[in-house]
Amino acid sequence: MLIPAIDLKAGQVVQLVQGRHLAIASDDVFAWVERFKGFARVQVVDLDGAMESGANEDLVRRICARLPCRVGGGVRTVAKAQALVAAGALEVIVGSSLFRDGLPDLAFARRMGEAVGRDRLIGAVDSSQGRVVIHGWREPVGVSPVEAVRRLEPFCGGFLYTHVDSEGLMGGTDMAAILAVRDATSRRVTAAGGITTRKEIEALDALGVDAVVGMAIYTGRLDVAPPRR
Repeated sequence: MLIPAIDLKAGQVVQLVQGRHLAIASDDVFAWVERFKGFARVQVVDLDGAMESGANEDLVRRICARLPCRVGGGVRTVAKAQALVAAGALEVIVGSSLFRDGLPDLAFARRMGEAVGRDRLIGAVDSSQGRVVIHGWREPVGVSPVEAVRRLEPFCGGFLYTHVDSEGLMGGTDMAAILAVRDATSRRVTAAGGITTRKEIEALDALGVDAVVGMAIYTGRLDVAPPRR
């Protein structure tokens, strides 16, 4: 399944290269919302929330009212996750707060899963140089993505694996790394980071992995339309 990405920063839809360098910014957020109508899921990430540089909470709520969304970015408390569900998010993506002192925080993961429902909780396992990275992809922790999903599996309904090393570069993703994560868990895995072509999306689908695509859509490299129902 193809999942379009809407990344928000300072009230705009943006695309960043490896989470650091601004490549695309659009003020016309709801033109993209209209374009993505008909998709089974759209991924909305509040980058300001993730980077602790602000928030786009009102914009997130308005998007959730129009699209079937999974939402992440700065979800550090149970109350924030519950608020997103109340705003209409079908799933909540939680990343940095699932780790503490360099390891998965299983007690927090349990509380989060109980509060919003395990099936609604997507654990974000973002990877750079083979290690999980948190806090806007700037801080590595002491586990690999495979180790992380194995430990967090009892509390999450699915996982989002972002291959940060290829994020935003449109040079393809790391299929072997994605496959290793998929094989480590019985939960549904979504992959992101460098996915550019229809061929990659179809290959991931054949593996039972969903694909989040951002840069390739916003640059026009990949022309997308909602799947026929």
